[in-house]
Amino acid sequence: MTLKIATWNVNSIRTRLSHVTTWLQENPVDVLCLQETKVIDQDFPRSSLEDLGYHLEIFGQKSYNGVAILSRTPLQSVSLGFAPIVGATLAEDFDDQKRVITGIYAGIRIVNLYVPNGSAMGSEKYEYKLRWFKVLYEYLKILQHSPVLPASPSILICGDFNIALEDIDIHDPTGREKQVMATDAERLALRSILDLGFQDAFRKFTLEGGHFSWWDYRAAAFRRNLGWRIDHHYLTPDLYEQAIACTIDKAPRSLEQPSDHTPVIVELEVKL
Repeated sequence: MTLKIATWNVNSIRTRLSHVTTWLQENPVDVLCLQETKVIDQDFPRSSLEDLGYHLEIFGQKSYNGVAILSRTPLQSVSLGFAPIVGATLAEDFDDQKRVITGIYAGIRIVNLYVPNGSAMGSEKYEYKLRWFKVLYEYLKILQHSPVLPASPSILICGDFNIALEDIDIHDPTGREKQVMATDAERLALRSILDLGFQDAFRKFTLEGGHFSWWDYRAAAFRRNLGWRIDHHYLTPDLYEQAIACTIDKAPRSLEQPSDHTPVIVELEVKL
């Protein structure tokens, strides 16, 4: 059986609702992970997506952040934020920003993330981002080894990571060492996550540069393909072996009033 799982930072689900519903009708994926939904849960436009046959799990806030998972069948073992997994002490106040949601679909633990941007190197938001990654590290370790949570050794992490891991993930890496989303400290933080046993699905199939998932609204960046690849699918070894494709669909970025990100889709050949 082939499963298709997509990630998409929609930069406001209400603003981009028609884009998302049209895309789902043309690309009926099994799971769609959304980031930056920018809406409180009771105002999330559920019906338009449920009418397409999706079940929703949402974790949102007003005007900022927000994550959601749409799935063809209900998710199991759903958890919102860091605190239910790592505990309130370690989670501190990180769950004030709604950035983490997880659930099990077809035996796969899906973790949908909206990683903090970081603003500028050395800023308070930059330090927040690095501390956030330390909590994420502990969160994923528990998901991998918890004796309490439902067993699911297969884990897929996806979302807007706000980090270009390699220079080929940036249209022009000149000076990237001092540019947020590409500094050494951010890359090291992301690599620590991958060191837990995750691999980049996109790079299994595409080794060359020039492929991006985010383009700034300014300077005609999309038309000129001045982009960054910062939206990722990371897989445990078993899922990495089962991956048969991982693609970036640039079409939604060319629509009128688009999100600055575009969907990234991974396809897995799994046995149920």
